[in-house]
Amino acid sequence: MTTEKKKPILAINHLVKYFGEREILKDIDFEVGQGNVISVIGASGSGKSTMLRCINLLEMPTSGDIIFEGKNVLDTSNNIALYRTKVGMVFQSFNLFTNMTVLQNCMVSPVTVLKRSREEARQTAMKYLEKVGMAQYINARPDQLSGGQKQRVAIARALAIKPQILLFDEPTSALDPQMVGEVLEVMRELAEEGLTMIIVTHEMAFARDVSTRVIYMADGVIVEDGTPQEVFGSPKHERTKEFLARFTQNT
Repeated sequence: MTTEKKKPILAINHLVKYFGEREILKDIDFEVGQGNVISVIGASGSGKSTMLRCINLLEMPTSGDIIFEGKNVLDTSNNIALYRTKVGMVFQSFNLFTNMTVLQNCMVSPVTVLKRSREEARQTAMKYLEKVGMAQYINARPDQLSGGQKQRVAIARALAIKPQILLFDEPTSALDPQMVGEVLEVMRELAEEGLTMIIVTHEMAFARDVSTRVIYMADGVIVEDGTPQEVFGSPKHERTKEFLARFTQNT
């Protein structure tokens, strides 16, 4: 008896991105299954963040296809704002609205984009602020919070639109070392709950311990794509070995 292969929730096909004459992404191909936690690792400048921004359509790819739930999101008839509620993003620099309270930050998209009632949006926002340990700060503004607290609010804001996939663009790189742990702990819990995530990160221990898959990128290409055991334990490619050797020397 053969079981039918489940279609991926997201498929990136032949993705290419140029900035001027420079080719930043070169024929990127990979699929994301429901519940996958994919960590994308690699040196700075390897194209990791650009790839994430293309997936979220913050950057428009030069060519290629992004298939979400069987539909090409690059088709001009698609509603990009609505797509971004299904494929949410957490930024390295938080991107919170400084003129709004923590609670308002988490309510704005559900009300304006998803047309939820203010009461429903408030209840959802409170649920996720409690989840990330920030419920007691609902009336604070971002400039009253630490970096770790801001990032936890940013995660709650992304969760409040109930995305099917959450993208993280180096979510701990702007944080002091003591604040990194609190953000990674929230992400670890989300992974355990089965949220589909693509995480660009320099946190190698997190990538090794929490991911279902690890992608290593260099010079705009995917060099290696496998389980954490395969990529960290027995990498096939010399470039992956060299990158990971540098990481082990620095830890």
